Amino acid sequence: MSVRAVLIGLGILVGGPALAEAEKAVGVVFHDENRDGVRQENEPGIPGVRVSNGRDIVATDPAGRYELDVTDDTVIFVIKPRDWMTPVDENQLPKFYYVHKPNGSPPDLRFAGVAPTGPLPASVDFPLYRRWEPKTFKALFFGDTQPRNVREVEYIAHDVIEPLIAENREIGAAFGVTLGDVVFDDLSVFEPLNKAIALLGIPWYNVIGNHDLNQDAQDDDHADETWERIYGPPYYAFDYGPVHFLALDDVRWFVDRNGRGRYVGGLGERQMAFICTDLAQIPRDQMVVLMMHIPLVNVEDRRELYELIAARPFALSISAHTHFQQHVFIDQKDGFPGPKRHHHVINVTVSGSWWRGAPDERGIPHTTMRDGAPNGYSILTFDGHNYDIEFRPASRPKTYQMNIYAPDEIEAGTTAEILVNVFAGSEESIVEMRVDESDAWTRLELFAVEDPAYAATKDREDALLAAAMAAKEASGERPGRVTELPFIPLPEVVKSPHIWRGRLPEGLTPGIHLIEVRTTDRFGKTYTDQRSIRVR
Repeated sequence: MSVRAVLIGLGILVGGPALAEAEKAVGVVFHDENRDGVRQENEPGIPGVRVSNGRDIVATDPAGRYELDVTDDTVIFVIKPRDWMTPVDENQLPKFYYVHKPNGSPPDLRFAGVAPTGPLPASVDFPLYRRWEPKTFKALFFGDTQPRNVREVEYIAHDVIEPLIAENREIGAAFGVTLGDVVFDDLSVFEPLNKAIALLGIPWYNVIGNHDLNQDAQDDDHADETWERIYGPPYYAFDYGPVHFLALDDVRWFVDRNGRGRYVGGLGERQMAFICTDLAQIPRDQMVVLMMHIPLVNVEDRRELYELIAARPFALSISAHTHFQQHVFIDQKDGFPGPKRHHHVINVTVSGSWWRGAPDERGIPHTTMRDGAPNGYSILTFDGHNYDIEFRPASRPKTYQMNIYAPDEIEAGTTAEILVNVFAGSEESIVEMRVDESDAWTRLELFAVEDPAYAATKDREDALLAAAMAAKEASGERPGRVTELPFIPLPEVVKSPHIWRGRLPEGLTPGIHLIEVRTTDRFGKTYTDQRSIRVR
């Protein structure tokens, strides 16, 4: 137990909603047969449905009733069971919670929180309706949509949503998730973005990120007030088919001694109590997916979570935040106690490099990520205890899975290095090359290096921006902000974790030769691409 928890228990440390006098919330989880959201006399309660106050979890009795302690700052939520669904609002956001804030959120926040809810209702009821959920299903995962303003919401709509509307008729995703940094500090952008994503027509869950906080809050307890108004609890759980999903809040907000707001990766004692109870109440062999914003290896209090994951044979975790794509295999070097490595996915981001870079012919920044991969999203397929992941680039064919880097031409009798950036590759990927459809495939080696095309693009665009700045200064103007430049410069390049290298075979004859690359990922999916080279 933490020192803070001990002091609270002794009554030495005061302040915060956890110390408010508790009262009992009671209610019914019921079968909403006519789907009007209101319980009718003939609509039965549903037994065995779990309901939480963010710490404790109780199951409804045979009549569908539950009872939970609440304070004057509590979100009560139902943990959706398999083959049931909660209502969704006009933006396809699941409505599975009740926010209890009798006095509302602090009034001095820049972005509005929850209006005063008044006294606790006599019965806080949750409607569910029947929905069959298959063993095998797909879900869409977005990382860091992160628009600064409505204009960037339009980028998302044109670059990702519109093409995906048609593609999802083939994919058939059951629901979608945004893995935090839903917006970029301006919380008024939540609602227009929700409306854009709602065009996909499927339920959409959201995970809180560091740019989704009330950054004028004085503590972590009040940093999610606007989030609670729009999305409900900052952490929660639900089942779909045979899989259990946990949406976590791993962003801890605090104000330092200089009065500046900061965040760290962390879960906190109350949330950890919820996670422990939740996982203790579900079968040990159930597939569990932990969804978060900050990668798990950067969460300060991850050790207890590691213990819980290690005790389960089937678990996956997925995050975003870094704005480059990576498969991390957590093992004993990071203090993971499990008998096998834990797979953690750092997902591709919808916003790529924060909507930076020169605009394309549509006026949308190319926003290539720092690892050289295009912006996009992931499709996860679940089948009982198994899963696989497909990367989808934004506004490009689904076959665009790699870039091959080779010189345009070489002298006869020489050779050259080949680099291949496999956008969703991992250390468990196999990457091979052959020339002119020969029978001999050569295995390439994983090699952490900067993506050459990204580095060249950044140099070229930085030169263009420098010239634009010089022209403005010569005319007496000076942009006051980076957003007043013709476009926002790309971020610094990183060593890509998914580049492979090899060398062309010696003795290529003069003429045009075709380099073919194929990669097989850890799920057995194979992708191929080609590039020509001239030998003179």
